[in-house]
Amino acid sequence: MPGPGASVKTGINPYLYLMAKYRLSYSSALRLLALLVLVHLGLGLQAQDAPMEKIIQISGKVVTEENDRMVFVPYAVVAVKGTNRGTLTDFSGFFSIVVRTSETLVFSVLGFKDAFYEIPDDLTAERYTVFQIMTRDTILLPEAVIYPWPDPDFFNQEFLAMDVHDDLEDIAKENLSEKAMAELREYLPSDGPEHTQFYLRQQSQSYYSEGQIKPQNIFNAFAWKQFIEAWKRGDFKKKDKK
Repeated sequence: MPGPGASVKTGINPYLYLMAKYRLSYSSALRLLALLVLVHLGLGLQAQDAPMEKIIQISGKVVTEENDRMVFVPYAVVAVKGTNRGTLTDFSGFFSIVVRTSETLVFSVLGFKDAFYEIPDDLTAERYTVFQIMTRDTILLPEAVIYPWPDPDFFNQEFLAMDVHDDLEDIAKENLSEKAMAELREYLPSDGPEHTQFYLRQQSQSYYSEGQIKPQNIFNAFAWKQFIEAWKRGDFKKKDKK
């Protein structure tokens, strides 16, 4: 059915057109034409009132407060609520994601409460920066006590049945003797923490003399003192290995 505009363009009276085509009375044609005008105006107003969705790029940092200062939160999940779109923050807490207006961002990471940020409808630019502060979430777990026996009666039985010899004390003293400890220090390989401490000491010494000639112990009176004492003790004598 042509609208009111079409009838005006052709120069035909809209009432006569509706009356002739659909065999309506003058009053019926008038009501039908008024209804068409109202529907047309309503659709136009609805199209004007409906907000237009905008595509916006949101970038920023996810941070938290720690010891009265702000620190970055790495590997936090930044997702669009109700969708399967999202991203992760990098090691420095930075993220960047493309969203629509009226959508909601959800920030979540283990050990923190979830945070929500709704994208406003009145944003005009295409890029915005957001700094999201996360709040720590304290989770209290029930206390777990581990016992070696399922019941105290079992402990009494095992304790009374324990075979205690004087030889055990002699074995413990032998294992903890100075000779045994010296052999362990000489032949037992160093572990990870010892390697780390040795490396850090080397780095510290290199930083101490950086940009200048490294000090020589030949002019160090304390090093000479330690050398003479070690010579007197016989530390440099060749030891026979059995």
